[in-house]
Amino acid sequence: MISEEDVYKIANLAKIEIKPEEVEKFKNEFQSILEYFNILDEVEEDIEPTFQVLPLNNVFRDDSPRPCVSREEALKNAKHVENGYFKGPKVVE
Repeated sequence: MISEEDVYKIANLAKIEIKPEEVEKFKNEFQSILEYFNILDEVEEDIEPTFQVLPLNNVFRDDSPRPCVSREEALKNAKHVENGYFKGPKVVE
């Protein structure tokens, strides 16, 4: 059985804040998830799959060189451009 302490511990690990009124809802949801795993544990391990296994095919196109867009065309809709390049936000201070 899932306790309130378990719910708060899981929320802390997931870095989410849970309000006291939400604890009961999460307890029920976690409990139903664990019950589903118990059902899966009852399945025999040596059962053959019921779907047809299809052969694997490469779905990617051939990588062949072709003309690319000009720098001006690539930058024409950019909000921030500096010295002919995209300018992004500063990440490290």
